Amino acid sequence: MEQRQLGRTGLRVSRIGLGTLTWGRDVDEHAAADLLKAFWEAGGTLVDTADVYGDGEAEYLLGRLMKNLVPRRDLIISTKAGSVPDPDRRFDCSRGHLLSALDASLARLGTDYVDVWHVHAYDPYTPLEETLQALDVAIGSGRVRYAGVSNFCGWQLAKAATWQLAAPGARTRLASTQMEYSLLQRGVEREVLPAAIDLGIGMLPSSPLGRGVLTGKYRNGTPPDSRGASEHLAPFVEPYLDETAGRIVDAVTTAADGLAVTPLQVALAWVRDRPGVTAPIVGARTAQQLAAALSVEALNLPEEICRALDDVSTPVHRYPDHDWSTL
Repeated sequence: MEQRQLGRTGLRVSRIGLGTLTWGRDVDEHAAADLLKAFWEAGGTLVDTADVYGDGEAEYLLGRLMKNLVPRRDLIISTKAGSVPDPDRRFDCSRGHLLSALDASLARLGTDYVDVWHVHAYDPYTPLEETLQALDVAIGSGRVRYAGVSNFCGWQLAKAATWQLAAPGARTRLASTQMEYSLLQRGVEREVLPAAIDLGIGMLPSSPLGRGVLTGKYRNGTPPDSRGASEHLAPFVEPYLDETAGRIVDAVTTAADGLAVTPLQVALAWVRDRPGVTAPIVGARTAQQLAAALSVEALNLPEEICRALDDVSTPVHRYPDHDWSTL
């Protein structure tokens, strides 16, 4: 699999990442082993997890598999911290919480460092500089090699990255940002992606298949074995089952038919090769699903197909995004 630089750093990662959101919940250890082995054998290196996935079980599973199946040195492990199971406060990005969460993640993973550590979301109750100081402490201690953020809007990302760049050598520049991005969700193109490109931050799209909807599996209803039929994931899928999404899925299916490939391959290739994108994170639940995603490696979409998909899925952005200098 082709490797790409992560932002403006020397770290190279596979241009498709393996997500573990459902590990320890919908994906058991046997299935996770099949996924990780297939990913590794295909040349994949970037594995993404978080301390809250499966209430920590995803990290436990990954740690056991690195001990018994795939060598730790062959993988780029990305994890996240900052989410908390508190109805009154969804995120705690205080220095104390983040550093304690990092220690717990390392214990579950059975490793003394993570390659990329992301702040899971912006915490309005903690000064941003305190959150970012935790990243610098973690890197300075050797427990983290590179740092990034997740689910930061445009101004939050720009503020964080600028703060880190304000003291070269004393602070570590942000390497990456993880955000939802697909043909069904192009909101990052408004401000987040332009900021990331300008600041040299690599984009790691989550849900690159529109929460599974872009595979076309929901065109004629909800399959009983799909996320949309799952009690805890149905609300995650439902927003992308509207009429607008349906038109985009139809266009993806038409493009796939013309290229003699699958809608999954078209949708994944589109986001993989967008400007600023380093590696979309694929959350496969079965080896069959992962094999379908990995098969996109040989696919490069023709320019006319990309334009057609851009046109049908372009969100409406007006002021202040319009280039008023042309008027």
